[in-house]
Amino acid sequence: MSTIAQQRWKGSSFLARMAATGQPSTAVAAVMFTILMISFRPFQPSGAQLTGDGGDIVNQLGFGALGGIAVASLLTLVDRRVLASLLSPWWMVLMVFLAIATFNTPVPGDTMRTVAFSIIGILTIAAILTLPRDADAFSRVLVFAGFIILGLSYFGVIALRDVAVHQVYDVESQHAGLWRGVFTHKNIAGPVMAGLAFAGLYLCRRGWRWTGGLMALLAMVFVFHTGSKTTTATVPLAGMLVALPGIFGLRALVPVFVVGAVSVLALATLGIVFIDPLKDLAATLAPDLTYTGRTPVWEFAGDMIMQKPWFGYGFDNFWLTQTVFTSDQSFDRLWDIRGIVHGHNGYIDIALGMGLPALAIAIITFLFMPLRDYMRTPLNRENVFLADFFMMVVTFCLFNAFLESFFFRRIDPVWMLFVMGVFGMRLVARFRVPGRAER
Repeated sequence: MSTIAQQRWKGSSFLARMAATGQPSTAVAAVMFTILMISFRPFQPSGAQLTGDGGDIVNQLGFGALGGIAVASLLTLVDRRVLASLLSPWWMVLMVFLAIATFNTPVPGDTMRTVAFSIIGILTIAAILTLPRDADAFSRVLVFAGFIILGLSYFGVIALRDVAVHQVYDVESQHAGLWRGVFTHKNIAGPVMAGLAFAGLYLCRRGWRWTGGLMALLAMVFVFHTGSKTTTATVPLAGMLVALPGIFGLRALVPVFVVGAVSVLALATLGIVFIDPLKDLAATLAPDLTYTGRTPVWEFAGDMIMQKPWFGYGFDNFWLTQTVFTSDQSFDRLWDIRGIVHGHNGYIDIALGMGLPALAIAIITFLFMPLRDYMRTPLNRENVFLADFFMMVVTFCLFNAFLESFFFRRIDPVWMLFVMGVFGMRLVARFRVPGRAER
């Protein structure tokens, strides 16, 4: 949320009036958010790859143009102080590690094109957050994008089931019948719908009860039909961890609860692979616990990380390389690692691609800095509601990253939602968010 520099809008009185209301900026932000979530190629089950080496040309040109619009909007319509507030030192250090990881690949040129799309997405999120003038404007952005996503996804489930619902003839035939809507996979659809559920709750708290309630209901019904038990369970968990302490006047406990929950999930997932006492305990209490075959993948990844702990194997440059293709496939491993595209754990993949020091910086940037911003948020009604919304998104995505990989993953919608949560926390901690009547 930003104050537009009205003096930049010169010319006709019509344009001046439009600028004063902030309507053009709100419309631009709404359209950009919608495109960022559904892409220029919705209903593409195979997933249009934005790699720059024979990938989908429509998405490549479209997102390139979107990035240009985002940069132009940031430079002409957003207060410089707001832009400067987004330049976190921790983010800058993390981007240095990303640059090192980009050049630490056999073909840096190809990797740079991949990273470029992630940067385009980050810049676009920055524009989406800073263009709306107040809480009402940002709410309209959420409503516009949210119902477009929900409408198209439900339309697909009803009328385009061969592409909006996983089919038995897909590569992952075990997902047959599960909903994915406009997205490439149920594991993307579920988290995005979770984000819309949080948005619906935020709208309800602001007084947009019918709109917010309908959005939250439709989103949660969709989450249930994606078949993701993890998402279905962690959506209410993330919501309660953030909202309930504030209701009882214990807002200061939110960081404790969030760090505690993330730590427990870390121990319950990676801990049973890398910590021997937990590994033995899991083998005794739940010998078949593999998180759908993920634990053997993580064990293999852990061994490889220790071979290159400082800077890793290069960004997006491990799972589809000869290092993996020529490795032995154990007869009892549920997944053949020689064909997967990521480690199904965002933290593992950061360590593989960028090194353990980068993982430590990422944990500070993605977990501790948002929590610090949360506690520094002014106790203004609009700031508190927005901070809770962004913190729910961040918390849920941190949970989801223990079973899926999306950090820096091009213009992955889940990655974009996460960036929105982290950047949004920085903004609400530093600027008072006005309501419509306070403009």
